[in-house]
Amino acid sequence: MKLRSKWFAGLAAVAAVGVVAGCGTSNSSSSAQNTAPSNSSQQAASVANVTLTETGSSLLYPLFNAQWIPAYHKLHPDVQMTAASTGSGTGISDAIAGTVDIGASDAYMADAQIQQHPDMLNIPVAISAQQIMYNLPGVKGHLHLNGQVLAEIYEGKIQYWDDAKIKALNPGVKLPHQVIKPVVRSDGSGDTFLFTQYLSKSSAEWNQNYGYGTTISWPGLQTEIGAKGNQGVVAALSKTPYSVGYVGISWLDKAVQQGLGYAALENKAGKYVLPTSATIQAAAQEGVKSVPADERISLIDEPGANSYPIINFEYLIVKDDQPNAAKADALKAFLDWAINPSEGNSAKFLTPVHFLPLPTSVHAKSEAQIQKIKG
Repeated sequence: MKLRSKWFAGLAAVAAVGVVAGCGTSNSSSSAQNTAPSNSSQQAASVANVTLTETGSSLLYPLFNAQWIPAYHKLHPDVQMTAASTGSGTGISDAIAGTVDIGASDAYMADAQIQQHPDMLNIPVAISAQQIMYNLPGVKGHLHLNGQVLAEIYEGKIQYWDDAKIKALNPGVKLPHQVIKPVVRSDGSGDTFLFTQYLSKSSAEWNQNYGYGTTISWPGLQTEIGAKGNQGVVAALSKTPYSVGYVGISWLDKAVQQGLGYAALENKAGKYVLPTSATIQAAAQEGVKSVPADERISLIDEPGANSYPIINFEYLIVKDDQPNAAKADALKAFLDWAINPSEGNSAKFLTPVHFLPLPTSVHAKSEAQIQKIKG
């Protein structure tokens, strides 16, 4: 099936071209993990009194803000860092405009956008995933859902939780006769790309009518609820019984703590799987076989009986030409640290947000891109 992508709109003119993406659970025992040392320590030693700013992905934000920044500043107190959860679309547009040093995104830049801005690098730093969550009082366990049913829910064709198509996927589960309230992201979001690409790969009608992107023209159901950022989606789901939405995996623990359930999704092999380190790793092992040198690739709906269908790279979007040598050295040192399996890419940092480390082959390509940065 050829997928039709719709680009995000309403951003600054510098980013008016759309973005598509590739949006992890940690597996510290992965045999694919890279063990090669980085040269971040040597680079950082020459950096003093530099500030690095980041905006973007709310999926990457818990890792960047709560894990990486405090740890890196402790090691390198002369390097100041700030982060803001603004959504992937804003992160990319800010990085292109040069108003921040790093744009965090679950979405890689589109071909047309790269053609306009060939100085931008899309550097994977980890593997993440997305789960479908719901607020269903009285329903225990994990529902089985697939892309076709989810597409029909978001189109308004399936309106009640006890619809025959949902019941057929969940025999024996007592589903309520309650109206389904779908939650969508109201900001430019890599999570929206991931979710809508899964729908587009599952439903020819969805692909034809709505496509995928960091923002799309949703069907506009009366029951639809808009929310900003993953934190907003979790809040909306928590306070809205009988709602359903898509949430980045770094927010899984907080969502479960608030009583939300999450689904086992049908993969390309027709199996229903949960987002675990094993299933995300299985999908990643398939997806990384064809990563190009510029690393812009989607990892949605990879083959394999054990593959979880909604996984992706987390990208840091940066300019290859920095304003001065000090900024370039600081940026390269931090990125080297972030992808180093004994440093920022270690289980110590990735496990709390359910991310996976970069496989060896991808680490090498990310390192090659980092070395392009100059000042």
